[in-house]
Amino acid sequence: MSGVKQAEEAIVPSFNDTMEHEERDEEKGEHSIFSVKSLLWHGGSVYDAWFSCASNQVAQVLLTLPYSFSQMGMLSGIILQIFYGVLGIWTAYLISVLYIEYRSRKEKENVSFKNHVIQWFEVLDGLLGPYWKAIGLAFNCTFLLFGSVIQLIACASNIYYINDKLDKRTWTYIFGACCATTVFIPSFHNYRIWSFLGLGMTTYTAWYLTIAALVHGQVEGVTHQSPTKLVLYFTGATNILYTFGGHAVTVEIMHAMWKPQKFKYIYLLATLYVFTLTIPSAAAVYWAFGDQLLNHSNAFSLLPRSGWRDAAVILMLIHQFITFGFACTPLYFVWEKVVGTHATKSICLRAVSRLPVVIPIWFLAIIFPFFGPINSAVGSLLVSFTVYIIPALAHMLTYKSASARKNAAEKPPFFVPSWTAIYAVNAAIVIWVFVIGFGLGGWASMTNFIKQVDTFGLFAKCYQCPPSPSSKHH
Repeated sequence: MSGVKQAEEAIVPSFNDTMEHEERDEEKGEHSIFSVKSLLWHGGSVYDAWFSCASNQVAQVLLTLPYSFSQMGMLSGIILQIFYGVLGIWTAYLISVLYIEYRSRKEKENVSFKNHVIQWFEVLDGLLGPYWKAIGLAFNCTFLLFGSVIQLIACASNIYYINDKLDKRTWTYIFGACCATTVFIPSFHNYRIWSFLGLGMTTYTAWYLTIAALVHGQVEGVTHQSPTKLVLYFTGATNILYTFGGHAVTVEIMHAMWKPQKFKYIYLLATLYVFTLTIPSAAAVYWAFGDQLLNHSNAFSLLPRSGWRDAAVILMLIHQFITFGFACTPLYFVWEKVVGTHATKSICLRAVSRLPVVIPIWFLAIIFPFFGPINSAVGSLLVSFTVYIIPALAHMLTYKSASARKNAAEKPPFFVPSWTAIYAVNAAIVIWVFVIGFGLGGWASMTNFIKQVDTFGLFAKCYQCPPSPSSKHH
C-alpha cells in the first residue's frame, strides 16, 4: 500500500519520475522475458524516439515528392512542405499533451500500464468518451492499414528498377511474405537498431537523389510549366500533407519512452531534420527532369542506372520493411486487444495472433498498385482527420472547461502562452485542413486515383512499367 501511495504522491510534483520508474520496471520485465540484455533491442531514450520519429516520417514518400513538385511547381512545393511540416509539429505536440493528460489522470486512479501499450483511441476514450474512441479507432486503423499497403506497393515499385525479370505484382507477393515477419517484433522498444538504420538509409537516398539529379543536369528541352491544373495541384498538396502526417504512431512511440514528457521537443527536431532530406531532393529532381515527372511517380525511374542508384533502391527496400513494421505495430496491438493476446508474455503466441492483420494489407496492395496517387488519396481522406483535425478538436474539447485548464498536466507552451491563442490556432487548423486538405484534396486525389484505375485497371500487373521486349508486361 505504501508503494502505491508513494507513486501517487510522486505523480503530482514529478510526472517524469513516475513514468521513468514504471517504464524501467517494464523494461526489466521485458529483459527477463527475452533474456536479451542488448543495446540493439531495448530503446526508450529521447534519442531512440528521435530516430523513430525521423525514420518513420519519411520513407517511400521521399520518392514521390518530385512527382508532387511537378504537379504544383517548385515554389508551392517548398512553401507547402514547410507549412505542413509546422502543422505536423503542432498537432504532434497536441497528441503528446493529450497522452500525458490521459496518463496522469489514470495514474492518479492507480491504473497501471505494465504490459499494456497505451494507444491513441484509448486516450480519446479516457478524455472524451466512447464516440471519440470509435472515431479515433476507425480513422487511425484505416490510415495505418493503407500506410502499410503503400509500403508494400513501394517495395515492388522499387525492386523493379533493379530486377525487371518479374513484374511488380509478383514482387508484391514476395515482399508481402517478407513483411509478415514483423509480427515477431513485440513493440516500439524493440525498433532501436532498426530506426537508427532506417534514418541512415533515407538520408543516403535523399542525398543520392539530390546529387544524382544535379550531376545529371537538366534534360534536353526540360519544361517547368506547373501548376497547370487544379486537380494536379491539390493532388500534389495532399501528398505533402501525407508526408508530414507520420505521427499516427506518436502515442505508441511516446509510450515506449522512459520520459514521454520530452517527446514534444523530439518531434520538432525530427521534422527539422526531415526538411533537410525532403526539400533538396525534391527540388533537385524536379529541376533536372521538370514535367517528365508527371508520368513518373517514382523518382528512381528517371535517374540513370548505376551502382549508387541500386544501393539507394536496396536501402529503401530495407527501410520500407522497417516502416511497414512501424505502421503495422499499432494495428497488431489493436488486434491483440480484440483477441485477448495483448498481455501474454509469449512472443510466438502474439506473432501467430497478429498474422490475420497482414493478409488484408497484402490483398489491397495487389488490388491498388498505384504508387504515388494512392499516397494523395490516403493523405486527403485519412491523414487529414487522423493527425490534423481529430487531435486539434480533441484538444479543444478536453480543455473547454475552466477546471480542466486549471488542472492541466501540461500548461500552454511559452510560444503560445494563452489558452485563447491555442484555441484560435486549433480552430484554424481544423478549418484549413477540412476545406483544403479533405475537401479540395479529396476531390483532386480521388479524381486522379479513379483515372489510374481507368487507365491501368485494378490488379494491374505492372503499374507505370515501360514496355520492353525482355519483360512480359504490356
